[in-house]
Amino acid sequence: MGKFARSWALMKASANILRQDKELMLFPLLAGLCSLVVIASFGWPVFMSLRHHHADFEGQRHHVMPPLVMLLSFVFYFVQYAVVIFFNTALASAALVRLGGGNPTFREGLSAAWSRLPSILGYALIAATVGVILRSLQERFGLIGRIVIGMLGFGWSVATFLVVPVLAAQDIGPVDAVKRSASLLKGTWGENLIGNAGIGVVGGILTFCLVAVSLILFGAAAATQSMALMIAVAAAGVLGLVALSLFQTAMHGVYSAALYRYTQEGDPGQGFDRALLESAFRQKN
Repeated sequence: MGKFARSWALMKASANILRQDKELMLFPLLAGLCSLVVIASFGWPVFMSLRHHHADFEGQRHHVMPPLVMLLSFVFYFVQYAVVIFFNTALASAALVRLGGGNPTFREGLSAAWSRLPSILGYALIAATVGVILRSLQERFGLIGRIVIGMLGFGWSVATFLVVPVLAAQDIGPVDAVKRSASLLKGTWGENLIGNAGIGVVGGILTFCLVAVSLILFGAAAATQSMALMIAVAAAGVLGLVALSLFQTAMHGVYSAALYRYTQEGDPGQGFDRALLESAFRQKN
């Protein structure tokens, strides 16, 4: 069995775990709500700073990010990453408990993430630094430079894919977690890339179908000239997109936890077709 087939098996098993533990989707929900609060908190200061420096931008061929905007961007990245990583670590902790045969609770996931808070903040600091550097470099170079920097950003995302489950499972610092994720990547690069792409493609197809159906239903509702019906259809479409986004995000978290467990123990854990996986999974030499 090839890498795509084994990644597909992991994805299906991840979806089965979410069906068993629907409360796992509360973690990305809270992450999303907290992220909105962070965006709202930083939106006005950043807008005013950009407005103040607008005159400096005009006439420049290559825009240079003002120091204040760079500082605000860094703080924003740091807080945003800290929020997302915290809840993703809670999700990974709960998923690892389920994969090990336990019955995780929402509170246990939060407690596990809280116990790793120093490492989470340290990794958020690293991620924010990388994010600001990549963003500032993108604004300095042309199209080719942006493509190269985009590839570097993609490589960073792939190399750090397993940092969250590493933080959830091991009491180590952020730098060691990044190193550990990169080393684990050497044996699982195919499953990592294909699994991420597969979940993204499936999510994109489902999103497209949901939007298309919603537009058709909204058009039919508009033909009736019923405002209440149009609002109901629009609300149902938005809720459907939110639910799909939460499911896809949670499945990413479960997938990374299963992939991490496989690299550590050679067994992704409970909820998977053991016979299929034993014949499919082989460590890369």
